[in-house]
Amino acid sequence: MTDMGRGRDVRALRQRVETLQGRSARSPIGAWFREVDRVLLLIAMVLIAIGLVAVAAASPASAVRYSGGDVTVPPMMYFWRQAGWIALSFPVMIVVSMLPVTLARRLCLLGAGVLVLALMVTPFVGVEANGARRWINLGVGQFQPSEFLKPMFIVTTAWLLSLRAKDPQLPMLWVTGALTAVIAGCLMLQPDFGQTVIFCGVWAALLIISGIPVRTMAMLGAAGIGMVAAAYTFYGTARVRIDGFLFPDPESAATDSYQVDMAHAVLTAGGVIGTGPGGGRVKFKLPEAHTDYIFAVVGEEFGLIACAIIAIIFLAIVVRVFVRLLDEEDAFKLLAAAGLAVQFGAQALINMAVNVGIAPSKGMTLPFISYGGSSMIALSIGMGLLLAFTRRNPYLSRSPYGPQRWSGAK
Repeated sequence: MTDMGRGRDVRALRQRVETLQGRSARSPIGAWFREVDRVLLLIAMVLIAIGLVAVAAASPASAVRYSGGDVTVPPMMYFWRQAGWIALSFPVMIVVSMLPVTLARRLCLLGAGVLVLALMVTPFVGVEANGARRWINLGVGQFQPSEFLKPMFIVTTAWLLSLRAKDPQLPMLWVTGALTAVIAGCLMLQPDFGQTVIFCGVWAALLIISGIPVRTMAMLGAAGIGMVAAAYTFYGTARVRIDGFLFPDPESAATDSYQVDMAHAVLTAGGVIGTGPGGGRVKFKLPEAHTDYIFAVVGEEFGLIACAIIAIIFLAIVVRVFVRLLDEEDAFKLLAAAGLAVQFGAQALINMAVNVGIAPSKGMTLPFISYGGSSMIALSIGMGLLLAFTRRNPYLSRSPYGPQRWSGAK
């Protein structure tokens, strides 16, 4: 085909695109539905539905444990509360997924600044629970800044690292490292070692994806090992958690090893197919059955097969996002979407590792499965951002002659 023929084809394609863009402008919801990754959205909805069933299974055990002997407390209290949080958070996810990329980025930058300030004051004004100050009492409810900061931090870090594509001399490694260090320091004051691991891990993953030298990455890895050793030496909470995991005391119900061991017992009590909905009995001995250890409750009542299916669903979300990003040309969208997927998968992996007894207790929820208002809304914001950054206009994605840049996709 001659160059003139190719030029006519490209002009015809652009004209068709402009026509379709005009139709999309008249129907924002229709445009969103064409562009959004419907497979990813469906997987998220399935996970939320599974989570509601899991909370229903765990609710009676938690209601009995935390009611203080009050027989008037309904056994399905946490289920109904979780249903309310889902009714609030799911529209939030859809609205966030409709945001233009530029607006979503600006809102995340603003949100990150506000939430870092909130994180700084949390150790001093926060509500204490189980020996930690991670929540701020707003009167009508409690608010956990670190949960909402995670997606904002990822988007902010992705934007800063994407600036290196324009100017490789910018010191974004040190800028993002300083931001991560400030956040990690605030989290350790609460204390919240699990969230610290998530923030540092996501930062490291974004550095790798952005293409920093292997030598620099090795130096950062060595520094990370040194920080863990320093935390064990000088940070009492970390030392207690690590010692409790490596040298468990099965006779003490006050230690993390007791919780991890009990979670393992609950997880395996149902065998391969489980005891059936409502048939679990060991779960009544499990602390935090509706939050940190809900994966174990799923294992008792629905079996190890159900646990494997949940793990596969989390893996499917991460794989789906990375496959979607294989031909992404925008450095910011690539980093932001990849970082959000890594955070989602890493949090799920840590929670499941604790439940099966191969990691010490972290006090971390299982995304979209565990009970919690702050967690559910924050995860919905994160998933909404992930859907926004992976949106593609199917008529603009590729032409017969290679990638076509669209100046409007910012």
